[in-house]
Amino acid sequence: MAERLILAFDTSGPHCAAALLRGGEVVAAREEPMTRGQAERLMPILEALLSEGRTAWADLDAIGVGVGPGNFTGTRIAVAAARGLALGLGIPAEGVGTVEALAAGRNVTVCLPAPRGQVHLGWRDTIRTVEPGTPWPDGWPATPTGPAAGVAAPGVEPAASEPVAVAISRIAAARAAPGRARPAPIYLRPADAAPPSDPPPVVI
Repeated sequence: MAERLILAFDTSGPHCAAALLRGGEVVAAREEPMTRGQAERLMPILEALLSEGRTAWADLDAIGVGVGPGNFTGTRIAVAAARGLALGLGIPAEGVGTVEALAAGRNVTVCLPAPRGQVHLGWRDTIRTVEPGTPWPDGWPATPTGPAAGVAAPGVEPAASEPVAVAISRIAAARAAPGRARPAPIYLRPADAAPPSDPPPVVI
């Protein structure tokens, strides 16, 4: 059986990250720090990875995408791109949560930056948002990992993690298949902006 070629990307955090995986081997990967502008940079980065890997869109077997939790707009950018690419290429797209990706099957607590200086703590299927210095949740692994490990557990040596897009690509390679649910963002709170209410009817 031919080795599957997976393109994965994530814009749920302050970055634009992508990876190209073939049969478990990372062909190319890139991560650019940025707090905004992911919508403009995502496609050029993906094109650059395909060029570096000497492959084409038509060669892809599946798309992997990070679905958060994270920045509301950034998460939507990546998920919309993954759905569009999957539809246009006729291949499956697999959504992967950041906690699952960075845990990589290990018994660790994933620590992610949250708004207003807080931290998202993730373990298995549970995510809690806490203030720095909050006592560690009872029963949770004392080994932290992720970009906010130093804030959530200062002085504790964190467990290393693969780059997030690489981790997403590995999970997508194992799981993506036709008929699975489309990627959907993980939101921990409602959007800040409420949709406009319907205008009053016009009476003539």
